[in-house]
Amino acid sequence: MNLVELQRALHQLRLSGMATGLEPRLLQAQTDKLAPLDFLSTLVQDELLRRQDRLLERRIKQAGFRDRGKTLDAFDFDFNKKMNRRLVFELATGRFVTQHEDGLFLGPPGTGKSHLAQAIGMAVILQGHRVRYREAHVLLEELAEAQLAGTRKPYLAELTTVPLLIIDDLGMRKVAHTAAEDLLEIIMRRYERAATLLTSNRPVEDWGKLLGDSAAVTALLDRLLHHAHVLTCGPRSWRTRLHSESAPA
Repeated sequence: MNLVELQRALHQLRLSGMATGLEPRLLQAQTDKLAPLDFLSTLVQDELLRRQDRLLERRIKQAGFRDRGKTLDAFDFDFNKKMNRRLVFELATGRFVTQHEDGLFLGPPGTGKSHLAQAIGMAVILQGHRVRYREAHVLLEELAEAQLAGTRKPYLAELTTVPLLIIDDLGMRKVAHTAAEDLLEIIMRRYERAATLLTSNRPVEDWGKLLGDSAAVTALLDRLLHHAHVLTCGPRSWRTRLHSESAPA
């Protein structure tokens, strides 16, 4: 079997990492006079790294981030010095996910809640967990569509089992009159089974009016806040700062 045939066979075996690295690794083995076991080890390592990269990319894509480039490195903590930086980096370790705890980020629009939520989601993926990100109104629309399509049960099952569910921007858009009950069902299903991170530009005192069902909201908050890490973002707004910086003198 020549090199081309061997590469073709490796691809058929779905060992694309080994197939891609075969030729350069052969040259390395000849140059460095590698033992057969060392040569095989380098090929296996190539395959493992390629599979890890593909799994990571697949999980990032499945997460559905609105802005997948958001990272903690790109966040300006100095802008809002009172923000609990220690809590942010603690959440980024992913321990709250393994412990089935929740997070709640509150603050005015433009204070970095969505940035931090997505950055933490990315960090959690790097820790080996699956993540789903949805803006609140999108999540509720998908749930309504699943109801009409007769797929509500499997959709909820998927939401229940994902280790971290990020519900972003609650309060940014109007929601259906069933929103409180729908969110309550999601939170109840995930309570002490999986981690949920929710962001909102409205204080929790306004949620009853926002969602139109004070009883359901009370039950929702009772479970969400039981094991919650609460981060207050603001009061200063990134967008206000950027607008003032770009305004003509």
